Amino acid sequence: MRIEGRDIMIGKTRTITISAIAFLGILCISSGVIMPMVIKFEEPKNIIKFKITQKRVAKAKTNEIKLKDMESEINTPISVDIKDYLVYDLDNKILKNLKLDTSNINVTQAGSYTYTITYKKKTYNGTYVIKEKPLPTIDKMTLKSLKLTKGATLSTDITTYIVETIPEEAKIAIKLDLSGINVNEAGTYQYTVTYNGKFYTGNIEIYEPQVTLPTPAPKEEDKEEPPKEEDKKEESDSGNKPETP
Repeated sequence: MRIEGRDIMIGKTRTITISAIAFLGILCISSGVIMPMVIKFEEPKNIIKFKITQKRVAKAKTNEIKLKDMESEINTPISVDIKDYLVYDLDNKILKNLKLDTSNINVTQAGSYTYTITYKKKTYNGTYVIKEKPLPTIDKMTLKSLKLTKGATLSTDITTYIVETIPEEAKIAIKLDLSGINVNEAGTYQYTVTYNGKFYTGNIEIYEPQVTLPTPAPKEEDKEEPPKEEDKKEESDSGNKPETP
């Protein structure tokens, strides 16, 4: 028996010649049937034709430049190793001529950015995502009620306005709004603090300090002169004179 097959993926024609016994053995094994048989060999009269389909797995070319989608947490330094940005491993000759540009990425602010790799005047673009770090949970936040004199300077230190102790990781995520306060005019104002989607309100009183005027010193003419010795003697004599009946 002769079997001809064509590989339509490779495009080559090949002829496979097997014996009738081998062919029947293949059929029996594939169907799970094992049985003794006696086969009389004769010149094959029929030709069975069938097609073999093979799937070719594509392999990455060593000179193909493809960029990864990158991501990291906020305030985390980004890699400067160009290999970290490539999907495929490239030849060293190509790597030496690649130029990485991450200047558009702001690691202090969450968002999606574009980085580039340049090779032989051709630029490839990749995406770099800066993610927010999970914020610490703050169960309670109490704002202080403050009193400031007119013309005072408002502090930008968040701990000035919050009663509880705040973790350092949370301080950078707290937004303080003092825009509604006029330190040059007496009155009571509100300020706000925002953290992790929550909104807090506190009060600041601006007051005018009372001015205490100094007591003026007495003038020279208003001062009483001490009595003279003659006046003292006359007062003494007048006190010793008997009353006239």
